[in-house]
Formats: sequence, structure tokens, C-alpha cells
Amino acid sequence: MNKLKQISIIINLKTIIIILLAVLSTYLCRKFDLTAAFPMTLIATAVVFPIVFSIGGAYKRRENALAKYSSIKAHGRAIYFASRDWLENTDDQILDKGRRLLGELLNGCRTLFLHPISEMAKHEENVYRKFSELSAFIKDDLRGNGLPSGETSRCNQFLSKMIVAFEDVKHIYQYRTPRTLSAFSDLFVTILPVLYGPYFAAVSEDYAPSLVYVLPVMFTMILVSLDNIQEHLENPFDQIGADDIHINAEKYVDQLGLK
Repeated sequence: MNKLKQISIIINLKTIIIILLAVLSTYLCRKFDLTAAFPMTLIATAVVFPIVFSIGGAYKRRENALAKYSSIKAHGRAIYFASRDWLENTDDQILDKGRRLLGELLNGCRTLFLHPISEMAKHEENVYRKFSELSAFIKDDLRGNGLPSGETSRCNQFLSKMIVAFEDVKHIYQYRTPRTLSAFSDLFVTILPVLYGPYFAAVSEDYAPSLVYVLPVMFTMILVSLDNIQEHLENPFDQIGADDIHINAEKYVDQLGLK
């Protein structure tokens, strides 16, 4: 089922519509004897290169987001371990509060990144509020219960690195492939299979009748599938594509209690 779901993301309604338009264009060009030897380099220049460039950029952003997400989790875990192991007299109330704050922080990040950018302002306020509560936790619950100043400073450094990592991930979520480049690719992915009807009609003269429309179908499927891959890599947090980043706050909190 997972394979079928992944294929349905790549080959979708958009793919089918453009395939039908390309086949119709080829049929009409054959019927009215409209043929032309269009250069295939136009496809590479107008579509393939921009899409491959965008896919490469989106993949790098995803990998960078994964690294920053790992940093948030790792430094948060270090703060929790400090509350558990560095205090002379820790108690379950402090540990429960630390787990709760870290869980709420990750849950806030997940909510922020799952919603559209237009709703970012109200959701990021909650994340910043959780960072502020973590800072107060370090001061009041750790330093206030005897954590040495040097170790408190180290916890603040962990928190600072978490904030930097969050800002990096937020900007990856907020700023993606330039919209003009994306619009350029979408335009040519849509119109080129149709405009190349005369070319498909010309080359199909040497094909068997049953294979006349194979080229426009394969041509369109490849271009639109590449465009769909690029589109789903754009936002690695939307939980639509197979390669999205999953923020599992509940599992993270459960594992904090392991010794």
C-alpha cells in the first residue's frame, strides 16, 4: 500500500490531464498533417534543468532541516539529563516539568510546521513561549535547586543552540524555491507536451499504429512526475510526501524517561 501511495503522489490527476492533452494534440496534428522537428534541447533548457535544480535545492533544505531538528532534540535531552543527574536533590516534580516543557515545545514546532505560512505568526508565538518557559525552568528549577553556575551556563548554551536550530528550521519552512522559478517550471511542464504535438506526430510516422501515442504519454509522465517530486520536497513538514520529516513529540517524551 505504501508503494501505491507513493506512486499516486507522483502520478496524479495533473499527470493524467496533461497526458490527455498531449495525446489529443498529437492526434489532431496527425489528422491535419501538422508535423515539425522541434529540438529536444528546448525541453532540457526550459523544464528538466530548472526542475532538477529545484529538486536538488529542496533535498538539501530537507537534509539541513533534519540536522537542525536533531540538534533541538539532542540539546533538549541534555537539559533534561542535567535536571536528572546534576542536581544534588532532584525530585519527580522537576523531572515531570522538564519532560512536559520539552514535549510541549516539540508539539508546538509540529503544529507550526504543519500549518500554512499564512498562519505562522500565531503558532510561532507558542513556540517562543515554550522557549521562555524552558529558560525560566533552568533559572528557577535547576539553578534555584543548587545547580552550580557553570552547569547552569552550560544549560543556557544548550537552550541557545536549540533556539538557533529552531530559527534555521523555521526559515527553511518559510523560504523555499523562488516562486518565479517554480511558476516558470509549472508553465512549461503544462504547455510543452501540448506544443510538441507536431513533433510527436512527425516521429510517430515510423511507429506501429499501437505505439503512436507511447512517446507523448511517456514524455508527459516523466516531466510531470519530476515536477510533482519537486513540489512535494518543497515542504518537508506537510506529511504528504513520502520523504517528509515527522516530529514525534510523544515518542521523544517517552524516551526521556529511559535510563
